[in-house]
Amino acid sequence: MRQKDYFEAYIDGYDKVVVYMSKQSYEGKSARFYLKDSKEQIIELKICSIEDTQNNYRKYILEIEEELTIGEEYYVYHEHARKTIAEYSYIVKTDRFDEEFFYDGNDLGPMYSRRHTSFALWAPTAYRIVLELKRNNGLCETFEMKRGEKGVWRTTVPGDLNGVAYTYHVRVNGRWRETIDPYAICGGANSSVSAICDRESLRFRTYPLPPMHSACDAVIYETSVRDFTIQSGIGVHHPGTFRGFVEENPVTQAMQTGFSYLRSLGITHVQLMPVFDFGSVDEVYPQMFYNWGYDPVHHRCLEGIYSTDILSYSARMREFGHLVEECHKNGIRVNLDVVFNHAYDKENFAFENIVPNYFFLMNEQGDFSNGSWCGNDIDTTRRMSRRYFIDTCVWMTRFYHIDGLRLDLMGILSIDLVNEIYLRCRSINPDFMVYGEGWDMPSFLPQEQRASIRNTGKLPFVAHFSDRFRDVIKGSTSAYEIANKGFCTGAEHLLDIVKNCLCASCVDFGAGQMFANPRNVINYVECHDNHTSWDKMRECCRGEERWIRKRRQEMMIAMVLLAQGIPFLHSGQEFARTKHGIGNSYDQSDAINQIDYLRRNGYQDMVEHTKLLIRIRREHPAFRYSITEDLYQHVSFEEIEGQALIYKVKDGQEEIWSFFHPGATTLYYHLPGNVDILYYNGPSTLTDQQDLEIQPYTTIVCRFR
Repeated sequence: MRQKDYFEAYIDGYDKVVVYMSKQSYEGKSARFYLKDSKEQIIELKICSIEDTQNNYRKYILEIEEELTIGEEYYVYHEHARKTIAEYSYIVKTDRFDEEFFYDGNDLGPMYSRRHTSFALWAPTAYRIVLELKRNNGLCETFEMKRGEKGVWRTTVPGDLNGVAYTYHVRVNGRWRETIDPYAICGGANSSVSAICDRESLRFRTYPLPPMHSACDAVIYETSVRDFTIQSGIGVHHPGTFRGFVEENPVTQAMQTGFSYLRSLGITHVQLMPVFDFGSVDEVYPQMFYNWGYDPVHHRCLEGIYSTDILSYSARMREFGHLVEECHKNGIRVNLDVVFNHAYDKENFAFENIVPNYFFLMNEQGDFSNGSWCGNDIDTTRRMSRRYFIDTCVWMTRFYHIDGLRLDLMGILSIDLVNEIYLRCRSINPDFMVYGEGWDMPSFLPQEQRASIRNTGKLPFVAHFSDRFRDVIKGSTSAYEIANKGFCTGAEHLLDIVKNCLCASCVDFGAGQMFANPRNVINYVECHDNHTSWDKMRECCRGEERWIRKRRQEMMIAMVLLAQGIPFLHSGQEFARTKHGIGNSYDQSDAINQIDYLRRNGYQDMVEHTKLLIRIRREHPAFRYSITEDLYQHVSFEEIEGQALIYKVKDGQEEIWSFFHPGATTLYYHLPGNVDILYYNGPSTLTDQQDLEIQPYTTIVCRFR
């Protein structure tokens, strides 16, 4: 933010300094300006223009006629002999800066060996950097770092430093800032320090997984590490932690809780809400606050509240690696929800302390973008920023063997970044998935560069969440429209657009085409955001009996699981999860957010129906076309009296028809041949049927003999 002090100066280009003088000081007037470096050399600045601003300042655009040395500490003087630091500002956004300081080495961060550890930090605008080691005995040692090529600072410290904590002291833009290392992979509680670790001692096993023909083979189940096992009395000894997430014992097996329950569902992928370090909880007192974790502090260090040993630098790494191992051993892939679009606290974010302004979207006037509505937006168009996030994803994939990424507010990120993440991670894991929220956020990033739904054609292997599917099938999620119905909640007039949704909005009938191919579409009606489906139905289906709402919920789940595209389930959706009417529970208590296994027990029939629908999808490829051309050839629809929809899919082996009837009347339908009923509001043993009685609020899946 500019125009807050009496006298400010910003280096906005290699030949440009912008000065603001408050009219409350010398009336904002100066006829001369000078630039002085640390060696007391003076450079006279040429005044190119003067203008008055709306904030009672006078703005001067000054030209530098001599070559700047990036990283030198400059001050600007005006004619009254007052001085102010010349901050490196918009210059860091120039293509010349990117070209001059792009570093393609692979040694940033601490490079550990038993004999010594080498430290490297990219900080082109820094004037000095001091490494401070913080040993376990309380002693601190400092080491002056030396600037090298491409703005990389280095030092090497002899001895075995495994487990030693450290920070950097960076002098940039005229002041010292202490910071953690954004390139480190482990650190201390509440991001207070970074730490050195022996990566070779933290190798995790891999297990073979069934190959995927396309992303449409996935059945994604979203949950929180904390929520999934935090409920008391479910047999988990380490609730709310990485260890607890995959803990199994006779009690969890008998009660079907935690990982025992997850394994029973038949899902292919578990998507974990943020597990990398976030700032909205206190790791030392993890029960003091609750938060989902969409407040990133460090992208390579795991969140401490999920560890059984918060003060250990490496325990969280071992425990998370074991979580992935156990999931893979049981045939479940692991996707991570990552937040690359903003920082929890911009002013204290590590990169802002090291290279101010570079990693955040900023315009030439010094204003910062806020399309995320979180106070700042990460700039993924700059080469070292883009490289950092790509390298982070590659490292996660290689080190922890993860299987996919869900990118929060993906519309803030650049198309180039997201495509490169997919390509690089897929080269490691051929079945890797990348998907995210495609809202067209109002950031400073030009629309044509945003990884939003409007640009889905430029992201051929990346998927977006389909808000159309959610709103048409369930009804609007807006708090102001919670009473609005969708097809499954009683809006039968939406029959035509439902056809479009069941074809992943990749076709040109029922509504406009939104996506290129089914592999680009995440179908969902519920996720961690907004009201659960059950809570919404309390409003939009007010007065209906519970059994009707259960049928409606099961129909929504059936549409998610049987539609073309990639199905996504929110944990607890399969047993009518409620958050007691709270639409945004990101900072509510465990009592609101926990997975309630007692409630699950009361809705066990819904759980079993969901398992059956998952099995039907996985066993029948006609529900999993990945290319739009196949939909035109193999998918068709029919309506029954304008009230119910028949969704017909086929392949070379079989033909399956699904009936969705959200209304209150009984309908009858004569089939063109005999069928076996795979699902009729649950398991069915009916075979060789030709005449169907379609009861109210009914979902039927039948296969022709």
